[in-house]
Amino acid sequence: MADRLTQLQDAVNSLADQFCNAIGVLQQFAPPASFNNIQMAINNDQPANPTEEYAQLFAALIARTAKDVDVLIDSLPSEESTAALQAASLRQLEEENHDAAARLEEVVYRGDMLLEKIQSALADIAQSQLRTRNGAPSQPSPAES
Repeated sequence: MADRLTQLQDAVNSLADQFCNAIGVLQQFAPPASFNNIQMAINNDQPANPTEEYAQLFAALIARTAKDVDVLIDSLPSEESTAALQAASLRQLEEENHDAAARLEEVVYRGDMLLEKIQSALADIAQSQLRTRNGAPSQPSPAES
């Protein structure tokens, strides 16, 4: 995943692309206009003009990308984040990491102890089954006495 500045640059580039595409498409499909006789009314018998649809489409794309740019800018670290604040935050994270590591070691130790008990019980069960199959009387294991 890219860092925030790269994401912001990509969003700004996308916004610039959308502006260029919008202008190009609108110029391509815009009806010719005369500067000598500016008509205020559009003839009803002319075919539907796709320019309005394109304008709405590009307006929505540009608005969404601009909103993404704003969100990315807001997610950048503020100027108030000084080196001392960052160092304090790192120290706190290191302490939390150390505590989590200690808890993990304890859980792993208890898991290992439980695994040993389970393996011992499985070994006892296997021994009992072997004795039963061989016809020997079942004798309690030393752990059971």
